Amino acid sequence: MKQNTCRIVRNLVISFIAVCLEVSPAWAGPPLICHAFDIGSAKSLPWASHDWNLNGGENYDTKNLPDDTIAILDRSFKATLVHMETLRRATLYARKDPVAAKQLLLKVTARAEASENSAHPDAWAIFDAGYLAETYKQWLGEGARNPANGVDGYAFLKKALAMSGDDAQMEFAAALITLGGPGAAEHQEHAAKAIAGAKTDELLARNLKSHFLSGGQTMAEIISDKTVAKNR
Repeated sequence: MKQNTCRIVRNLVISFIAVCLEVSPAWAGPPLICHAFDIGSAKSLPWASHDWNLNGGENYDTKNLPDDTIAILDRSFKATLVHMETLRRATLYARKDPVAAKQLLLKVTARAEASENSAHPDAWAIFDAGYLAETYKQWLGEGARNPANGVDGYAFLKKALAMSGDDAQMEFAAALITLGGPGAAEHQEHAAKAIAGAKTDELLARNLKSHFLSGGQTMAEIISDKTVAKNR
């Protein structure tokens, strides 16, 4: 039994690595998933794995995923990178638990809608709905197993950016989401604003200097590479 469990875990890790190393125009693997974001000393979802993969050492109960994720997002006001890393981890856990995946998306989306209809809308609540939807698309695939199928997460992000005053960390998120997609001009604008904003944002600067999958191009090089963002 123990050998079978180890074999299953090993195969899952190998499959994840294969996805993250899949050849693409200028980067390898889904950027919202395969790259762990530096959040400094901030708290996020519990994480026993090294960097980006679930290595089987986690004992996190995914039934708590929706409530735990929302609690972290609520207390991380304006800390966009913490939101990005928390939603990345949540998506990795969500793939193991379709029920939790759907509940999380429903709660995050309801939170965004409630904020939009309030007297004082919260840009980060709206950002979370869009970013989670786009992260799901990169990791949960197409079809019924992805509750975010058909959701335009980027539309949420554009609303959030307009409300936040073009938060530089949020611009970084938008640049990652638009990698390789239609709208080269929009992508390049997001990338330029993120890079400019890093001059006064030490945490963002560290993230832009980090190397994707600990090798190859830096994140700044990836988002500013004009060969990546092109009309399809």
